[in-house]
Amino acid sequence: MAYLNPSDKRMFFVPLGGSGEIGMNLNLYGYQGHWMMVDCGMSFAGDGFPGIDLMFPDPVFAAREKQNLLGMVITHGHEDHIGAIPHLWRRFECPIYATPFTAALITDKLVEAGLEEDVEIRLVEDDKSFSIGPFEVTYIALAHSTAEGHGLAIKTDLGTVFHTGDWKLDPNPLIGPVCPSGKLEALGNEGVLALVGDSTNVFNPENAGSELAVKQRLTELCAQKEGRVVITTFASNVARLDTVGEVAKATGRHLVLLGRSMKRIYKAAKSTGYLQNFPTVLDEEDAGHLPRERVLICCTGCQGENRAALSRIARDEHRYLTLVDGDTVIFSSKIIPGNELALGELFNQLAASGVQVITEKDDFVHVSGHPGQADLRDMYGWTKPKHAIPVHGEYRHLSKHADLARSFGVESTLVPQNGDVITISADALVKVDEVPVGRLVLDGEKVIAADDPAIADRRRASYQGFITISLVLADNGDLLADPQVAMLGVYSADPLMSHDIIINLIEDLLERMPQHEREKQETVGEKVRIAVRRHFRANQGKNPGVAVLVTYLED
Repeated sequence: MAYLNPSDKRMFFVPLGGSGEIGMNLNLYGYQGHWMMVDCGMSFAGDGFPGIDLMFPDPVFAAREKQNLLGMVITHGHEDHIGAIPHLWRRFECPIYATPFTAALITDKLVEAGLEEDVEIRLVEDDKSFSIGPFEVTYIALAHSTAEGHGLAIKTDLGTVFHTGDWKLDPNPLIGPVCPSGKLEALGNEGVLALVGDSTNVFNPENAGSELAVKQRLTELCAQKEGRVVITTFASNVARLDTVGEVAKATGRHLVLLGRSMKRIYKAAKSTGYLQNFPTVLDEEDAGHLPRERVLICCTGCQGENRAALSRIARDEHRYLTLVDGDTVIFSSKIIPGNELALGELFNQLAASGVQVITEKDDFVHVSGHPGQADLRDMYGWTKPKHAIPVHGEYRHLSKHADLARSFGVESTLVPQNGDVITISADALVKVDEVPVGRLVLDGEKVIAADDPAIADRRRASYQGFITISLVLADNGDLLADPQVAMLGVYSADPLMSHDIIINLIEDLLERMPQHEREKQETVGEKVRIAVRRHFRANQGKNPGVAVLVTYLED
């Protein structure tokens, strides 16, 4: 493509994930024939992907440009920004740039994937510029719900682009800096060509809110409760984990951490200098012997994940811990759209055991890690960008962010979609091309395309059922044995759906087929498949998947 010519002086921005959706953040910046990747995240697959937990952007374009990709720069350690690295890195094989805490999280993932000896991780520091080919990058520390959240000042000969990453303004952060308004103003005074920014919380007219206020309210609630208290939140929310530690100390409760990812984040935070005043963590097997009013549990499962610690406790499947009448579960997190059904089921399970459930809709137990409109107004006022490209949000978020940016005095905005090739210049933002994009999923231990036929077959089986038919024919096409029929997820108590009816249907069909057709395996299989599906559609209104296995034996 013409814009990959090293002599091309245009700067390009290409989102491959995270534009038009929340999660799966993966962006490319291009200049003088070189690319720099910013973040490489994942998302959770929905109900339409049975047997699939994780989803990634398909970086086919970045993989094609592997020889021009100079590095992967990571803004912070949330899964929607780093979760795809161990699954996709082989497609890039480029150095990774990250701060110490984020690097620790990535390293842990690489160890699990057996890649720790192959991947070069280069540690970076706040406010110290470093070069990646034609890009000069400076990390600017911003408050967020995890440690070491950063915006990136990306400088080239054409000017500076400020990629905000995920951020918020918090006057009283427990983890991370007080808003570095002086640094942002200095950046704006030097001149910001474009701001590429977080849109997740754009419909909140206020600011994001302070973690200190959440700590005070959680302390009050925990002090009021007489039974066990469980606080569930995102494992990667180090600020909230620190808050829970403070709540445990203030209320005289022993703290227990549950969930593999929760313990992993705790380990990484401690090893990189965070949570230094954190209380001693009690082993879960010991907590069961303490009075219930002396225990505070912090665990995974705030989105109703079936295999998370809280769901196992709610189902009474945990080896050491139970919840009973008089206990309390506080969901200190946002309810992510799409998870309402799973959470509703979990709420009901807990309530049936007499457990009180408190969510963000019931009390002040959560603040967002993303900027509201008041925060965005301040950010634009400090940085004064000429252009704005909203990212990290669904289309409605991006469109609203673009409207706000224009109201804040930004000259021009462009709402991107994944795959758009956008030029950034002093004059304008222009979409000049599109590159291939798609979705990948983790199926067991294999990364495959989200539209792979195996996923389509599994989806059909989960919605419509599946029928397997085995036929054994002679060389001349005569049946040598009764057809064998196995039905999975198909209602068969109705006489019209019985095995005998299906067998008779197949035998009648074969008898009517000319011999030259019965001697062709593909023809027999396809005609039987169509006939069986038509029968179920006509008599049951369902379209089950049908697989026909045809075997020929000599007489």
